[in-house]
Amino acid sequence: MPLLTYPRIPLDGLLRRAAERDGDGAAVTTELGTVTFAELDRDADRIAHWLAGTRAGVVGVANILDPVFPAAYYGTVRAGRTLVLLNPFYGEAALTHACAATGLEVAFVPASVAELLVKIGDRLPRLRTVVVTDADDGVVPGAAIPLATALAGVPCGPYESSARNVEEVACVQFTTGTTGRSKGVRLTHRNVIANAAQIALAHQLDAGSVTLNHLPLYHTMHLNSAVHAGASQILCRSADPVASLGVAARSGATHYYGLPARLYRLAADERLGQASTEGVPAGGRLKVVMCGGSALAPAAARRLREALGVPVVQGYGLAELSPLACNQPLDAEPEPGAVGHPIPGTEVRIVSLGGRSPVEVWSTGEIQIRGPQLMAGYLHDDEPSPVDADGWLSTGDVGYLDDTGGLHLVDRLSDVFKYDNELVSPSAVERVLAEDPRIADCMVADWPDPVHGAVVWAGVVLREIPGGYGDDLCGTPGVLDVLDSVAERANARLGHAEQIRRLEAIDAVPRNPGGKPTRRELRKRLHLRAAAEQAV
Repeated sequence: MPLLTYPRIPLDGLLRRAAERDGDGAAVTTELGTVTFAELDRDADRIAHWLAGTRAGVVGVANILDPVFPAAYYGTVRAGRTLVLLNPFYGEAALTHACAATGLEVAFVPASVAELLVKIGDRLPRLRTVVVTDADDGVVPGAAIPLATALAGVPCGPYESSARNVEEVACVQFTTGTTGRSKGVRLTHRNVIANAAQIALAHQLDAGSVTLNHLPLYHTMHLNSAVHAGASQILCRSADPVASLGVAARSGATHYYGLPARLYRLAADERLGQASTEGVPAGGRLKVVMCGGSALAPAAARRLREALGVPVVQGYGLAELSPLACNQPLDAEPEPGAVGHPIPGTEVRIVSLGGRSPVEVWSTGEIQIRGPQLMAGYLHDDEPSPVDADGWLSTGDVGYLDDTGGLHLVDRLSDVFKYDNELVSPSAVERVLAEDPRIADCMVADWPDPVHGAVVWAGVVLREIPGGYGDDLCGTPGVLDVLDSVAERANARLGHAEQIRRLEAIDAVPRNPGGKPTRRELRKRLHLRAAAEQAV
C-alpha cells in the first residue's frame, strides 16, 4: 500500500498550490470552454475579497456541475468562512433544514435554488444575501443578486487565506438521510485534504490524468482529489450516458466517474458496443470507470467492462469519512459484495453486532473505521456521536473482512431483518435477483409477518421483451407467470430465511437524486400495507 502523505495547509491551499505549479493547466472543462488553474484561483480570490466585505460567517454553496462551484467553494474557505454544501436538488423541507440548522447567512446558488430560498426566506431570519451563479442576464428572483453584480468592483489581487489552523472546521455537509434524519457533518481542513490525498493514491491520479465527471452534482471528493493531483477535470452535463463516452474519447479521459443509475442505463443501451475509438468506445486513454453512491450490480459491471475494455471499480464511504474509506483495486475483477481494501492511512475492523468486541476474519458484524479523514463531529451536540474514545467510527453497516483485509459489505444495519432467528440481508437477495436476465432493476425489503417476524418482499423492474407482457404490466397472466418463474429461479439459490415470499412488478426502484435506493421510505409503505392486510 502506498504511504499516505498530505500537505498541512488550509483547504483552499490545494487550489493555490495547483495554480503555482501549473497555472496554464486545464483545471475544469465544460462544453462552454476551459478554465485554467490560475483563472480558477483568481476567481476564488475575488469571491474571498467580496465575502471579506460582508459580516457573514456561514456561507452556502450549491455544488452544481459548473466551474463557478469550485471558485465559490475555495473562495469561501479562503475568506475564513464556514462553508455549507447545498445540494441543488434539495426540496423545500431539506433546504429549509440545511439553512436553518447552520444559520446560513449568504448563499451562492443557481436560479432554481434562489427561487426556493426566496419562497422560504421568512423561515430563515439569518439569511441576508442570495447570489445567483447562473444569471448572466441579470434576471434573478426576488431580492437575489447576480454573481457578476456582486463581484463588480471587487479587487482582483491575491487574497491570503484566512484559515490558520488545519483543525478548524472548513465545511459542513449533510448526510443523504436515506437511513434516518439528515445530519450535518463537520469536516476540518485536514479531514478533507487527507481524503483528497487518499483518493488520489487509490484512484492513481496525477498531473497527467483527465477525469470525466458524468454526475448530476459536483462531488467534492472528485474536485479535491483532482486539484490535489493537478489533474484536469471534464464536466459532462449531458444526461445521455452514451454521449458521455463521446466526450470521454474527445477529451482523452483517463478516469470516468458515474453513478449507478446512469451506469445501469449505459450498460443496457444498444449503442454501447456499436462504435469504437482506438479500440475503446470511451477513448484509448481510458483506464477505469469508477462507480459511487451505491452498489452496481455485477451483471451491469461485467457488461460495461466487456464493452469498454477497462475495469469497473467501486468504493465505500460515508459523509462522516470525507467521504471515501475503501476502494476496489483498479487491476482486478472484484467479488460480488466486495468494496475493496482500506485506502492509504485508513483502518477497518469488524465488531460483534451484540457488543463492541472485534470478531475474526470472515465473521459478520458492524463495520468500524478510523483515519485522518474522520469527521470532527456532527453539527449539533444532541446528535449522539458514533465515534468511540479510540477514534473508531461505527458506520451502521454490516460486513466482514476476508483474509487479505478486503472489506465485504452485507447491508445497512437498519436494513437487515430477521426471519425467525435468522438474519436476512436485502442486498444479498437483490444480487441474486439481478442475475436474472429478465430483471432490469430490483429492491428488497422486509414485509412484517406475525409468525416469522418478517418475510422477504421484492419489487422487480422487468425488462422489455419483444411483443411485451400484455396491456396491463402488473395484472396480466403473462406477467404473473414471469414473476412466478423469477421467484422460483431466485429461491433455488437462496437460503430458507431468504426465500422470496412476496414478489411484485414495479415501474422503477425509488432512488434519491444521488442514485441511492430510498429503502427507508419503501419500508414504511410496505409496513402500512401489511398492517392494513392483517387488520382485514
